[in-house]
This record gives sequence, C-alpha cells and structure tokens, in this order.
Amino acid sequence: MSTTAQEEIAAVAARFIVEEGLEYGPAKRRAVKELGFNTRSSLPSNEQTELAVREYIDIFCADTQPMELAALRELALKWMLRVPEFRPHLSGAVWRGTATRLSDIYIQLFCDDAKSAELLLIDKGVRYEVHAVSGFKGETVDALSVRSRCEVLNEEIGVHFMVYDYNDLRGALLPDTHGRSWRGDTEAVRRLVDSMDG
Repeated sequence: MSTTAQEEIAAVAARFIVEEGLEYGPAKRRAVKELGFNTRSSLPSNEQTELAVREYIDIFCADTQPMELAALRELALKWMLRVPEFRPHLSGAVWRGTATRLSDIYIQLFCDDAKSAELLLIDKGVRYEVHAVSGFKGETVDALSVRSRCEVLNEEIGVHFMVYDYNDLRGALLPDTHGRSWRGDTEAVRRLVDSMDG
C-alpha cells in the first residue's frame, strides 16, 4: 500500500482515537473499513498514527487537551506513588502527551513475582479485574484494571497496571525512532506534572 494510503488511514484513525477513545489497533482497522480499503491493507505504524493524532489535537483540541492531559498525568502519578516497589513506568498516550479525557492510563509494573502486584492491590483494598493483554514485546501479560475518579475531569478513568517480569525493564527503556522514550518512571512523570503546573 502506498504511503499516501497509510497517511489516509492514520488520519481517520486519529479521529477515532481522539473523539472516541479507541486504542490504536482498533482505530486503524476501523479506518481501513471506513475508507473502503482491503482489510489486508498495510497499516500505518503506531508512530505514524501518533503523528496524525498530534496533528488532529493541534487542529481540533488545542484549547482543551492540555488541561485534560495534565489532569490524567496527575492521576497517573498518584497511582504510581502507591506502588513504588514495582518500579512503575507510565506509558501510552498519557506519557506520550496525546491523551484526552477519553484516554485510559497505562502503568507498567516490573515485578520479581507477578502475583505480588495483585497482593498489594488486595492489601490496599483496591478492587481490580484481571485481563490478558499483549505486552510491549508481543507477549501475553496480565493487566490489573481499576476505575479511578478524576475530579478535575469529572470522569471515571480506566487505570491499567501491566505486570511484567523485572528482567523486562532493560528492554522497556529503548527509545522510539525519534529518540523519544516509550515510558517514564515516577520521577519523570513528576517532572512532567510540575512543568504543566508552572
């Protein structure tokens, strides 16, 4: 498929991501269907799609998105501070700066024992659901999902703790093709929150 066609898919997917809160994969597949392309069409990369999302936000959401992003980052930091022993790293749109009020929060935990994260949430009285999801290397990992109230946005936000083995942390720190990190630790998120408050 041509680059132009991939750009078309990315642009339509960006609208679904921003306006409906879809994840990248479903948004790209729905864009292919809406555009009438072959379902086996070559899809744009996540980085290409993220660029389209940034452009969409700049055009249509520039007045609201920064406040929504700041509120989600503050909420993410609160949850990260509750689980310091599992080396939490924020990922996804909230970390990358493309989140809106419809975005969920994704926090990756790196544990010596995968069950220890569940035990900690139980000890803290946090109700959660367990889902099997695809990890950042394509492997299956557990996601511990909770609903958390964001007072600033007046929304219930999905917070998902993706549970990885401690040894996966090294690979998790590799940057994207533009040198930007895919995730950030608690101190990095704290710096983002402080910079947005200023």
